[in-house]
Formats: sequence, structure tokens, C-alpha cells
Amino acid sequence: MTKRILTWVKPTDSQIHLWNLFWAVKPFLKMSEENPDAEIFMFLANMHALTALHDWNAIRNNSINIVKLYAACGADLNRFYIYNPADIPAHAQMNRVFSCLTIMWTMERMHSYKEALAKWNAGTISVGTFCYPILMAADILIYDADYVPVGKDQKQHVEYARDFAEKFNREYGETFKVPEPLIDSRVATIIWSDWRKMSKSYNNYIWLLDDEKSVLKRVKQIPTSTQTVEEPKNPDECNVYQLCKLFLTPEEDETLRAKYLKGWLSFKEAKDYLFEKIMETLTPIQKKYAEISDEEIIKILKKWRESVAPIAEKKVQDVYKKVGFIL
Repeated sequence: MTKRILTWVKPTDSQIHLWNLFWAVKPFLKMSEENPDAEIFMFLANMHALTALHDWNAIRNNSINIVKLYAACGADLNRFYIYNPADIPAHAQMNRVFSCLTIMWTMERMHSYKEALAKWNAGTISVGTFCYPILMAADILIYDADYVPVGKDQKQHVEYARDFAEKFNREYGETFKVPEPLIDSRVATIIWSDWRKMSKSYNNYIWLLDDEKSVLKRVKQIPTSTQTVEEPKNPDECNVYQLCKLFLTPEEDETLRAKYLKGWLSFKEAKDYLFEKIMETLTPIQKKYAEISDEEIIKILKKWRESVAPIAEKKVQDVYKKVGFIL
């Protein structure tokens, strides 16, 4: 039976940074390569973006740009089902059902709400933020996804979707497939110069479209120990090495580790090597990105809407019938 893999891109920003590339984009593309017969679903989480971004032009342009970047990274626009849920009413309809069957306590313990509370007071948090996981569960379950590639910080959303699917199936009969979260533990969290995960919130990220000057500046800012050039160094205690590993083949990794342990490797040399490896990754992505037009992305989204909308509509009609909405 054909497997269905589902992921999403959230257009709160116009770009993707290196952490997104390694924990989201690359594992997703690798999975698609390893499963050539699988159906690959990728949706624009623009209805989720509205919780944080209230600029219609930014949401529209970011949506186009993010899909364009995925394509530049290797996403096959002619194979992947790339679509906009805001253009498919069944998503909002399913969200309503899920909202009515979910208790507030469940949402109060979700990471997304707790993180919002840590930043703002409850009086300024939107209902959309509070119910964020409910809409995400609807987005996932409506297509009976088998696998959902996620980072550690998104795992709870898939766990909630699984819990909801199991609960609905018990109460109303077999309806939803229970999806499996897939996490690449090696890159689930990329630590940057300040030993915190690479994040826009910490201002410690590198965008995929950053120029050489910007990337070099970021790399130079990575703090290192006070060890002298001639001293042997523990690569596992050096953040420059930890970042380098993301870009290295096993043979290159072995060579670099040996240099650290032998000594006479300066941190400047290590940083120069990291910069070189980062640009080897970014340059072809940037070149491909420049070749893709906005019009091409809009056309692709409209094309795949025609394929996925009937699937979503069929599922929501089944759910509506079971909960009693269809008379």
C-alpha cells in the first residue's frame, strides 16, 4: 500500500535558516528519496502564521518565497502535493469539529501555549495561538498521513494529533489513520555560537539566502576556548566542530577530528573550514532560487489544490456524518 508522508512550512518569515534546512528540509527530502512510491504532502501553514503575523502582504509573499526555497533545496514541485489549506474549506471545517471535542486542559499543557505565556500575558494571547495544535491536528489527520517528519519542538503536535485520532476512532468508529512522527535525532536541535539552538528568537541564525559577508560574520562570532594553536583539542567540546559535522562526509569528519586531537589546528582555521562548507551548501540553493518565478509557485499551488481538495472534502463529509452535522 502506498504510504503518505506529510509536512508543512510556516510562512512567518520570508526565508529558511540552516536549522530548518537540517532538521526539516533535508530529512524530508531524504525520506522522499528513500520512498519513491510514497505520496508526499506539503502544506503552507499560513493559517497558523496569522497568529503571529498580521500583515497580509507579508503572509502572501512569505508563502510564495518559502515554497520557492523548498524547491531550490530540491523539493520536486511536480511530484510533491504542495498546497494551501486556506484555499481548502475542509481544513477549517475539520478544525471546528476538533475544537468542540478537545478540552481546554489539553491545550493548556501544550508547548505552544506555554511558550506564548512565557513571552506575553494571557490577556494578549490570541485564541488562535491557544488552539494552534487543534488546527495542526486537523491539517495532519484530514489526509490520513502515515508519517510526519518533525523536529523535537514539533513532536507534541503530532502526539496530540495521534491522541485525537485514537479518541475519535473509539467514540465514532474507525475514521482517522494514526500518524507516526519521524525525528532525525542527529539534527533535531542545532546548537549555535551561544550554545542555544539556532533560532530567529536568539538572533543566532544563518539564512539560506545570506551573502558571503553575512555568513562569515556569523562564523567569526562563534566563541572558542583559550587553548593555544599547538594544544590538542577535544572536538566534542568545540561548537565549531559540532557545526562542521553537519556538512561533512564520514571521511571528512574523521580527518577533522584527527586534526583536533593531534593539535596545531587553530580555531581560525576551523572557522574558515566551516565557512567554506556552509557556502558550498548555500551557493547552489541560491542559484536555483533565483531561477524560480513567483508565477510558477502560484501555478503549482493551484494545480495541487485540485488534487488534494477532494481528499479533504471526502474526509470531512465522513466526519460530519458521524458527529451528526449532516441531516
